[in-house]
Amino acid sequence: MDAGDSFKRLLAIGAAMSGERDLDRLLEMILLSAKELTGADGGTLFLVDGDDRLEARMLHTSSLGYASGGSTGVPVDFEPVPITDNRRAAATCAREGRVIAIADVYAEGRFDFDGSRRFDAANGYRTTSLLCTPMRNLAGETVGVLQLVNAVDPATGGIIPFSDDAIALARSLASQGAVSIDNRRLIDQLGELFEAFVDTINTAVDEKSPYTGNHCKRVPELTLMLADAAAAAEGALADFTMDDADRYELGIAARLHDCGKVTTPVHVVDKATKLETIFDRIALVDARFELLRRDVEIDRLAGRIDDAARDATLAALADEQAFLHVANIGGERMSEDDIARVHAIAARRWRAADGTERPLLDETEVENLTIVAGTLTGAERGIINNHIVATINMLEALPWPKHLRRVPEFAGGHHERMDGKGYPRGLTREQMSVPARIMAIADIFEALTADDRPYKSAKPLSEALDILGKFKLNGHIDPDLFDVFIREKIYARYAERFLPPEQVDAIDETKIPGYVP
Repeated sequence: MDAGDSFKRLLAIGAAMSGERDLDRLLEMILLSAKELTGADGGTLFLVDGDDRLEARMLHTSSLGYASGGSTGVPVDFEPVPITDNRRAAATCAREGRVIAIADVYAEGRFDFDGSRRFDAANGYRTTSLLCTPMRNLAGETVGVLQLVNAVDPATGGIIPFSDDAIALARSLASQGAVSIDNRRLIDQLGELFEAFVDTINTAVDEKSPYTGNHCKRVPELTLMLADAAAAAEGALADFTMDDADRYELGIAARLHDCGKVTTPVHVVDKATKLETIFDRIALVDARFELLRRDVEIDRLAGRIDDAARDATLAALADEQAFLHVANIGGERMSEDDIARVHAIAARRWRAADGTERPLLDETEVENLTIVAGTLTGAERGIINNHIVATINMLEALPWPKHLRRVPEFAGGHHERMDGKGYPRGLTREQMSVPARIMAIADIFEALTADDRPYKSAKPLSEALDILGKFKLNGHIDPDLFDVFIREKIYARYAERFLPPEQVDAIDETKIPGYVP
């Protein structure tokens, strides 16, 4: 290969290296290209690890037909070498940042080549000429060493020392390779940092509320299960496809879909009873009932009422107190009669320490105890619902790279409905992407089957599917994705991984509302 051809080849190799995304394939490309340009029979590529040691990452010897490391899947069986070891040529090259060229390692006295001798003896080889070239990045730091052995004379096939031209080519390639390795490592490290940041957000939500923590872990799993099935589906979803990049983007969106909950007050997220704030205020109500009982006993002792009246009043108080405890749970839908009874009980008067009389229940307590279903007031539900606005605002504020630009849209749509009655934007099915619609189903199904919520018990699998089917019929969720969810038994795969056996009952798919086999 003449100088012109070598230069063109060097340019082509540099272009190829800049486009290689896999570090192992990049290392292999660098070593094989160096062997090609310099006419070397063998070589080893070392990288400097976090402990300032040279770690052999790729080994290749043409005449032996031997290769390890890189993309071969065969590990390199070399012990790491500290760069402080001045008896090793590669370590000295890395430490001092200089090229070391040796015509015959067996006649060399400056360095220890016991390793080369052992390799030669084990493989019937003869290491003669050697070239160590430091791989230095733009900051002048040594990231590795390119070590080549046995330059082959193209005319005779004999082993010769590495020429000045070969050394120059090796140095140029080592420099390009160092920059490519540094860039690849930086990209990988940024990816790892981003992944760790996503995990940190979920950990923050988890630490704030262990209930939503499990939710943030399970929804991504379920989302990708359904997405994979939808991508393979025919019919209405035939045009929906996903490659690895799409799948990664959706997975990130699913992991961050509730990140806005870091802004939601804990006492609202974890509100297990109607009167709970920082603590359950039913204890205050109980204290007032105790004061009422005290006043009844005082009235009897003072002769203002007889024993029968006292007993009747105490029985009534006990019944009302028990009723409020049941109402506080929020497990059953409250009737109009129950609501009226709360108001009647609230009208009772109790005497405070300052002698003033006050209603047994204040306006806030009445508002909470008369919640028709669940434990949240309208204002608290608004606070909960606002987490998705916070999620969207947080995610849209980030400078997403091109391959993740749809994360805010995917994550921000999981509380929308197909009929446009969802929140926060009231989007319709046609205005939502398929991944956003997938996340809506995953979010609902996980919540229905979760056994770690403080305000409700987990639904049996059959009941959860029954509710999900009704959601299809009333325009809440995507009908085509629901059919895939049932037909491909995504629910069963999820249940096998995440639900306790006692929650997984028998499923008759023909009885699931809205399902079309």
